[in-house]
Amino acid sequence: MYTLKNFAIFFVLLLLADSHLVFSQQDEAVGINGFESEIRATTTPSKGSEAQHSIGGYGELHYNVEKPDGKESTKKLDFHRFIIFYGYAWNREWSFKSEVELEHNVVGDDQGELELEQAYVDYHPSDLLGFQAGVVLPSAGFLNEMHEPPLFFGVERPDYHKLIIPTTWFGNGVALYGRTDSWDYKLTLMEGLNPSKFSAKSAIRGGRAKGFNADAEDLLLNARLNFTGLENFLIGGSFTWNDASGLNTEEIRVENGVILTEMHARFQKDKFMILAEIGNIEYDDPVESVNTALGFYVDAGYDVGELIGIEGNFIPWVRYSNINTAADTDLGGTLEEKFHRIEYSAGLNYKPLPQIVFKADYGIVTVELDDTKTKRFNLGVGYLF
Repeated sequence: MYTLKNFAIFFVLLLLADSHLVFSQQDEAVGINGFESEIRATTTPSKGSEAQHSIGGYGELHYNVEKPDGKESTKKLDFHRFIIFYGYAWNREWSFKSEVELEHNVVGDDQGELELEQAYVDYHPSDLLGFQAGVVLPSAGFLNEMHEPPLFFGVERPDYHKLIIPTTWFGNGVALYGRTDSWDYKLTLMEGLNPSKFSAKSAIRGGRAKGFNADAEDLLLNARLNFTGLENFLIGGSFTWNDASGLNTEEIRVENGVILTEMHARFQKDKFMILAEIGNIEYDDPVESVNTALGFYVDAGYDVGELIGIEGNFIPWVRYSNINTAADTDLGGTLEEKFHRIEYSAGLNYKPLPQIVFKADYGIVTVELDDTKTKRFNLGVGYLF
């Protein structure tokens, strides 16, 4: 069993070991948030211009092979996500932004999903202060707000962003955001989670209401702060609190407070990039005997495209991930080992253009309880416009 203190020490040591790295703004395409300014610019007219419409989107096709120890391999070909973004700007201060997502090609008979992931009015009078109201995204970790395929390593999103931070996490609410020269922040107040759908296996992920007839009995508060004062170095964290309350399948109200705390950091120098995230979930009352979920991962990649004479970004990368959705339990022993998974992965991202990516990766996930290993091989193509 491991503790949050151990991982916090690891995280700090990682930051200290690499804090000498500095990198240039022109390499933003390799990093996580490289397209954020471009996407926001699509619905922001120049000063004095008339109102304008904008359209964009992203999508990704996946080929997945999994081979657990002692079992037959499974192979799937899935157009995992198809997203259309639509925005309208009345002027530089007032705009509307939305995103509709179709998952797995079709919807019906418990297959696929069609979701309104974003739809909000945005008031942005200055860099220091902005306001959103509608379907919004809490700001937790690197990927919940910016998760387009060219922006992260691997065909699938990191397991950390499924089991610790339940990406994509969205809901009905309001948000304040802004930035200075060295800091940027976001505060979100939105629909709460349903604790009757928490589990030892997937933590708080099942508790998302996704805006559908959302219970407003107890609202969720999310606060994120990033420091950008060192040249091309980013470190930040967020705190999410919810005195979660919701109805179970028998229409009985269930209550359970939950706190999600996370830290994230990214460094880049020339063609090299390393990032790390760590998160901890604490429950007021045990969830299937679980008190705490805990996890972290580290990614590192290097763009060798110029070195080998290939046009575009050609980025080999590696990942180490350590996640336990039952890190601390009332029972201890095998329950904590059952949901403790360690992953080693390596892959390749090739971007002929910053908005198009071809991906390949291979990984081994080991479950501590019986040392069972699952081998995973993935191919994918993604785009953003």
